[in-house]
Amino acid sequence: METTDAPMVIEHQHKSLTFTPYETRWIPCSARFVCAGISPRAKGVLQIYELKGGQMSVTDERERPSGIKCGTFGASSFAQRAIATGDYSGGLSIWDLERLDEPIYSVAKAHKSIINGIDGIGGLGIGGGAPELVTGSRDGCVRVWDPRVPDAVVSLEPVEGQPTRDCWTVAFGNSTGDDRCVAAGYDNGDVKLFDLRTNAMRWETNAHNGVTCVEFDRPDIEMNKLVVTTLESKFRVFDLRTQHADEGFAHVAEKAHKSTVWLARHLPQNRDVWMTGGGNGGLNLYTYHYPKKRSATHKDNTPVGVAGEVELLNSRVISTQPIVSFDWSPDREGLAVLACLDQTLRVYICTKLDKYDEPNESGGMDCPESDTYHHLLRGRVVEKAWLSAASAVLPSRRWHS
Repeated sequence: METTDAPMVIEHQHKSLTFTPYETRWIPCSARFVCAGISPRAKGVLQIYELKGGQMSVTDERERPSGIKCGTFGASSFAQRAIATGDYSGGLSIWDLERLDEPIYSVAKAHKSIINGIDGIGGLGIGGGAPELVTGSRDGCVRVWDPRVPDAVVSLEPVEGQPTRDCWTVAFGNSTGDDRCVAAGYDNGDVKLFDLRTNAMRWETNAHNGVTCVEFDRPDIEMNKLVVTTLESKFRVFDLRTQHADEGFAHVAEKAHKSTVWLARHLPQNRDVWMTGGGNGGLNLYTYHYPKKRSATHKDNTPVGVAGEVELLNSRVISTQPIVSFDWSPDREGLAVLACLDQTLRVYICTKLDKYDEPNESGGMDCPESDTYHHLLRGRVVEKAWLSAASAVLPSRRWHS
């Protein structure tokens, strides 16, 4: 696109840390965020930051026995806003951010080894069904947890006698009605899609390199797109609307960063815009263009998907070390927090994102008027829980776009 029209990627805040960060997450309905990682003494660090007066400052900090690798607010309510974390010893915990001394839910040995990835669904008004967490570990297992009970409700384990592959990333999707799916990526390039309603494998493929991140463009709608990032500077975008018996899902592949693509994060306010973080310390901002027809007739007379195109909107190298965490603010479009392995924490602003509106049904997407999450993010619906929580954190100040 024209340089003058391209979104700008601007650094707002920059802070050096005394530990290695692995996760950053905005606290919903607030100007605060969580940063978690591991200290040089192999202890876990959990920090809460606040943006105030143009600066970010630590408001609370705790040290834990084991390093923290990942976290999510996806299974929390608006009122509680509790973060779930996975650690280096295989422990799963949920933390009340107002009382960090002890977790409100804990499974000391949720896995036999480090929990590499975690995701949540059913909280924050996102997705149908009960709040659940999913974790993926070096032990090769993918487990689904209901925070109301101490044991995993679903455990997807390696076949006995087969080599155990390290599960690097997990994500919820297709959470509509009684349906719910989990995508998982492994160190050997396997990508697997599990249907939790039927308790069966729905689809699997291999990306030829270790899978560092999988993310649905939106978890609370009928499966639409899945971004898969890998080692060796590549990512794929799968169109999940049409599955062929032999060809699977159509996809488009893209080279990026000239190094490992560590993550992909979709803009909450627009599912067709996402950011990738690279091993070269770079950020790439992309948008997706749908084809005129998202399905065609295969030679066997059955429907087959048609992939769209990916457009790079902007790119910027901000560090000499990999970007390992990135999170968009759900409340302020274009505001993001990220962490790099150079032990830095940064807040960035991406401008002009309002130029990229989500397509309507003519573009192949369904945007039902009853979709509370969609309208909530657009600012048309504000739940009472949001109002009370936001007023407690930001009593008399509005942010300016």
